[in-house]
Amino acid sequence: MGFCPQCGSRKALVEDQTTRRATPPEVVPVASAAALAADRSPVGIGEIDRVLGGGVVPGAVLLLGGEPGVGKSTLLLQAAGSFAETGCSVLIATAEESSHQVGLRAKRLGVDSSRVSLVADSDIDAILAAADTMRPDLLIVDSIQAVSASGVGSVPGSVSQVRECAARVIQYAKARATAAVLVGHVTKDGGIAGPKTLEHMVDVVLYLEGESNMGLRALRGLKNRFGPTHRLGLFEMRSEGLAEVEDPSAAFLSDWRGSVAGTVVFPTVEGRRPVLVEVQALVSPSSVPQPRRSVRGLQPARVHQLLAVLERHAGLGFSAHEVYVNVVGGIQVSEPGADLPVALALASSLLDRPLGSLASWGEIGLTGEVRPVAHERRRREESARLGIERVVGPGSGAPSGLRDALEKAFG
Repeated sequence: MGFCPQCGSRKALVEDQTTRRATPPEVVPVASAAALAADRSPVGIGEIDRVLGGGVVPGAVLLLGGEPGVGKSTLLLQAAGSFAETGCSVLIATAEESSHQVGLRAKRLGVDSSRVSLVADSDIDAILAAADTMRPDLLIVDSIQAVSASGVGSVPGSVSQVRECAARVIQYAKARATAAVLVGHVTKDGGIAGPKTLEHMVDVVLYLEGESNMGLRALRGLKNRFGPTHRLGLFEMRSEGLAEVEDPSAAFLSDWRGSVAGTVVFPTVEGRRPVLVEVQALVSPSSVPQPRRSVRGLQPARVHQLLAVLERHAGLGFSAHEVYVNVVGGIQVSEPGADLPVALALASSLLDRPLGSLASWGEIGLTGEVRPVAHERRRREESARLGIERVVGPGSGAPSGLRDALEKAFG
């Protein structure tokens, strides 16, 4: 309407925006808020509770990511059954499978489904309505990329849909003091699909990693607002599901052979837990101008840097060789303490000289110096527990440079 209905004058209407005064929120002292906070509830699976710092906190929202087929749904179904055995109720919302399919898997895994309920729907509002009726202690949404929210004009899995669906689940979890777990797909680069803000919105970010054709699975905590981060839980995939691994070091070194060139044991520390892993390297002559470089389980840029340092400060040439580096078991190692074992494995393969039963750790600088890393005592003790007494690393009487480390390793 472009004129006034009373006097007929044109352009006399003015739009005025009014704001509704919101009800002020309740302000409470921090001390009283802490007193009202509920204790965390153990899941009942030791490796999961280890990563979470003792269990789940009511109202917390967790994000679990991992490659397809790594065992995310299996792990959560087992966790739901174990959590229900403590007397808590669990609701699993599946948007990718039918209730019948989930029920068959629960039967195969031996999960007691008396206190575990299922809802198969892709509408996040319908899922939250069902949860509001049941009031479960734990809500699992599998997956956040497969559900959709009304009023958002895009397909499920888009950035706007993932953000809005996660926001509604978080709002429900905080209001009802219900712990929630969101299952997240990953991209081809290994990151969790969806907006990066998704990881900022949730309270806990977990990542399940491991080779799909191998039995070992590692659950890693990347973010935890209610406990420690970078803790590691280890599982083994069996016909009856994921089983806890009590001795991770022995599991990772089950097929280790120190008599082969290009292999070194690295005692990594996840949180405060030492775990021995095997670092392998293969250096092979190449006839192409740009030899291939392949890295798995480590940061490729870090390995490329070590190749340059080895060539500059140790006189070892890799420019005419293909280089392959791998951490056995599918585990990801990101700490700088892996520099020295990677360098020793590369030199061992290039020279075709086995290092035998040897463990190593230490950060290598651009000038070829070997720097100390944290938790050296734990690394030595864990190596000795597995019968590896010969170590090369920074410390008292240890090499200060890369050349010294190579001389000590090859003796």
